[in-house]
Amino acid sequence: MKPHKNYLLILCAIILITSDLSAQKTIRVLPKEIDDVLINPGIGFNTFQMFNGDNFKPNQDVLNSAGISIYGKNKDYENLNHPLTSIAYFRIQWQFIEPEPGNYRWDFIDGLLDIAHERNQTLMLRISPYKGREKDDVPGWYRKMVGPKHDFTYGKRILKWVVDPEDSRYAQYFGTMIRALGVRYDGHPDLESIDLSIVGYAGEGDGTSLLTKKTMQALVDPYIGSFKKTPLVVLIHGKDAVEYITSKTTVGWRQDCLGDLGFPWAPIDFTPGWTHMHDYYPQTIIDYNMQDAWKKAPVTFEICGIFDTWDSREGYSHEQVQYIINQSLKWHMSSFNAKSSPVPDKWKPMVDDWLKKMGYRFVLRNFKYPDKVRANGKLNFESWWENTGVAPCYNENFELALRLKNKESSIILVTDADIRKWLPGDAVFNAGVFIPYGLSPGNYELQISIVDRQYRLPRIKLAIEGRDKEGWYTLGNIEVSK
Repeated sequence: MKPHKNYLLILCAIILITSDLSAQKTIRVLPKEIDDVLINPGIGFNTFQMFNGDNFKPNQDVLNSAGISIYGKNKDYENLNHPLTSIAYFRIQWQFIEPEPGNYRWDFIDGLLDIAHERNQTLMLRISPYKGREKDDVPGWYRKMVGPKHDFTYGKRILKWVVDPEDSRYAQYFGTMIRALGVRYDGHPDLESIDLSIVGYAGEGDGTSLLTKKTMQALVDPYIGSFKKTPLVVLIHGKDAVEYITSKTTVGWRQDCLGDLGFPWAPIDFTPGWTHMHDYYPQTIIDYNMQDAWKKAPVTFEICGIFDTWDSREGYSHEQVQYIINQSLKWHMSSFNAKSSPVPDKWKPMVDDWLKKMGYRFVLRNFKYPDKVRANGKLNFESWWENTGVAPCYNENFELALRLKNKESSIILVTDADIRKWLPGDAVFNAGVFIPYGLSPGNYELQISIVDRQYRLPRIKLAIEGRDKEGWYTLGNIEVSK
């Protein structure tokens, strides 16, 4: 009996497919790690009240008297004796952003976001209600409404509250502005994070623990309700406030005086010799149950004084500076506001090493893939990564992608990797991507990168050799057949 014609065709097809698979080889790539300082999104030093290349006087609060035109004018993006940064930190006063009730200076924030994008930075923003000087008061229209400034005394403490936060109008009007801010900017791709600021000098939170529960919640709720996509960062002042916030949403945290080993401005109601580094940070992080917050949201610090304060005035030794750095990394810090102050030459090696550990740092250790794949077939691969930094990447807008490229065509294939889950240490990601049916047969370079979701452009530098001018890393070659 002769075999059925269809049976023979099927048998031939099976033989061809089996033959093709048996000829397929697995290619293993072991990329070489590099030791460079990498400027990556969301991590590292910040510029303060300026952008890369502005090089204004360090720690100069030029904002309230300045127009947007003073920023971003220098065509050279380099910073004088200060690391290049991916974040521009701006602190804006309420009176500046709302000069008249309901009249918001969105044009100014729009301008900051535009310049940040041009300078390869994102904007970290705090709207603070007031500072201590008359020119940094609450908005004039609000001052006229509530009456003259006066001090508020609680026991031995005289707070730098210039208005009474228990006056219901304070939460009403300040909260309305925060809600409007969220409606306009929540989820903006160039907005790094929002500092949750409610009371105290420059919005630093002093006296938060003295607020009534009703007032505290009325001041915090506008942030929680208005920022669902852009990360919130809370100053860890007032345990009840922090516990309330963390019960409602995921937040990171920040503190404003990293490096205080005995500065003369310790709070008056603390004992002599009190320091942030020894008597506040470690105890408060644990007491407020924030020791694991870094796993889902960023930790950021601001310098105590400036680097010159550490050097010429306080005379910190190499060992003391290294201690400060080590402690900050132990607390899983992602970014640092040094107020754009110059780094002393003698400390630059330590600072460079700090930058290599701050936040995330991805090393591709091992990548395996087949040397051949069919159009309309699946390219399966295995990968082993190591995050040698101290924190994950928190941005949901980044995707791990492969690219197939030759002289005739180029195609980007996005994976479903969630790099936000790549905590310090090892991460294994094994998956596959489908090759489009219409891709022309031929030999292609197989490349890898972490791209932004919006434009599919490489955004995160890997700590390995082989980065090309476009930001892709070539793994090897792969043959595509029909």
